[in-house]
Amino acid sequence: MHHIKDIQKRVVLITGASSGFGEACARYLNQKGYCVYGTSRRAEFGQPPDKDNSGTSAFHMIPMDVRDQQSVEAGINHILDRDGAIDIVMNNAGYSLSGAVEDFTIDEIKGLFETNFLGVLRVCKAVLPQMRSRNAGYIINISSIGGVMGLPYQGAYSASKFALEGISEALRIEVKPFGIHVVLIEPGDFKTDVTKNRVRAKGAVKDSVYYKRFNSTVALMENEEQSGLPPVKLAVLVEKIINNPNPKVRYTIGKLEQRLSTLYKRWAPSLMYEKSFMKYYKLI
Repeated sequence: MHHIKDIQKRVVLITGASSGFGEACARYLNQKGYCVYGTSRRAEFGQPPDKDNSGTSAFHMIPMDVRDQQSVEAGINHILDRDGAIDIVMNNAGYSLSGAVEDFTIDEIKGLFETNFLGVLRVCKAVLPQMRSRNAGYIINISSIGGVMGLPYQGAYSASKFALEGISEALRIEVKPFGIHVVLIEPGDFKTDVTKNRVRAKGAVKDSVYYKRFNSTVALMENEEQSGLPPVKLAVLVEKIINNPNPKVRYTIGKLEQRLSTLYKRWAPSLMYEKSFMKYYKLI
């Protein structure tokens, strides 16, 4: 079985690693012996790695703002100067924006796409040349079950993840001849900071005609997030993917009913699916 390198020499870049999935994956892969770089907007170059709970040296944190081309290139060049290669990229930086579609401003949606969609593209485009030159690499894009189904009052977030799904499918086929694997992960509810960090549309206020239904739907979603799976489960899946010489296009991970709902969406008649979906969120 052919792998890129021995684990000890494989270099991993994880965007958005200051909390949630990114931090969990960075800590897990670091403990497994990978050379891990995490990014956050507030980190600084030359910041020494902290110790993790086991006392071993933690992963490197470097500054990167995925909305800024120069920042992306500076972060990637820093890793290439130090280690000569980036073998694995996990595009995880992103945030959730809630509100009714009519209540979003266009600028709010543009801001979301800058991070959740264009940010991923900036990182992919910056790492691909050195992956192609070595004929090897893994790019893991963190999507969502909201990238398979349009979530009510999370419409802009779903749109950003639908876009990510489409471009990841195309990119996967384009870079396959160069030995590069592009993989989507679609998480359901996990206990991360997504609830605390969710941004509400400026128009999602009490005098909005959508407010009552918006508020009850988002409260239901946030309650489910708090009883979600621990993020380390996603980290275990990531390690399986990067050691699989022929990974699948997408992996859905979450509670059983959420994994089944993505299958139901793909196979059920659309009106039947929509009705059961609305019932689930108490919208009918």
